[in-house]
Amino acid sequence: MTRRLALALLALTATAAPAAPALQTSAAPQRPPAAAPRPPIVVPQVVARFPHDTAAFTEGLIWHDGALYESVGLEGQSDVRRVDLASGKVVRRAALPAAQFGEGLAAWKNQLVSLTWHDGIAHRWDPATLRSRGTVRYQGEGWGLTSDRTALIRSDGSATLTFHDPATLAVRRTLPVTFAGRPIDQLNELEWVDGEILANVWHQPVIVAIDPASGRVTRVIDLRAIVAEVGASDREAVANGIAWDATKRRLFVTGKRWPTLFEIRLPS
Repeated sequence: MTRRLALALLALTATAAPAAPALQTSAAPQRPPAAAPRPPIVVPQVVARFPHDTAAFTEGLIWHDGALYESVGLEGQSDVRRVDLASGKVVRRAALPAAQFGEGLAAWKNQLVSLTWHDGIAHRWDPATLRSRGTVRYQGEGWGLTSDRTALIRSDGSATLTFHDPATLAVRRTLPVTFAGRPIDQLNELEWVDGEILANVWHQPVIVAIDPASGRVTRVIDLRAIVAEVGASDREAVANGIAWDATKRRLFVTGKRWPTLFEIRLPS
């Protein structure tokens, strides 16, 4: 993300009437285009708090078939785990090869799929046992992963999301993402919620909601109060982790090495 856009996101959460992001463009048109609308800001309500493993470098978080699953990163420490929500304890885990850095996690039918950062390897897991169901290759970096029930959607740190065939990970389409008319990169953890894509933005105390048809950021979820409550001193202990329990309509968020997993409610 450009520094200007990062500052614009922070400014957006700081005031109800922010200035539009001031970004450089490659060429000035003869007539300036109409300004893109600024996404509205929403402040979530915390409705519950649960323990979270402070050693977990959270890269992916999902709710699947009544259970919470988490993908943890860093070489030599990466695993996929099922976690007891109430206690935060790891119920079962499967380690990735020591050289791999685990990243995003999604569910597809009767399996889980997890990414790796640089290796271009996606792992498939049995949700009940977390035994391996094999691997599949993809091109590019793996950051976040989610599913819209027809495709797996991957972020790679750029301003583009990639939609993959769930069986082969062949690319079906790409989606440029824009914030007030400008590309927004550093998109990280992803979650599909009621027809939109929620995305953490690396090193920013916000979640952006993305229209999967246009790629436009439609609203910004302000996590500053939650980040302040966590009070992490580690610069890399950023907000990263979004899980949606569609059955009970519960939305969970956490971060890397955070002591707390939060259930939040968004204003209607």
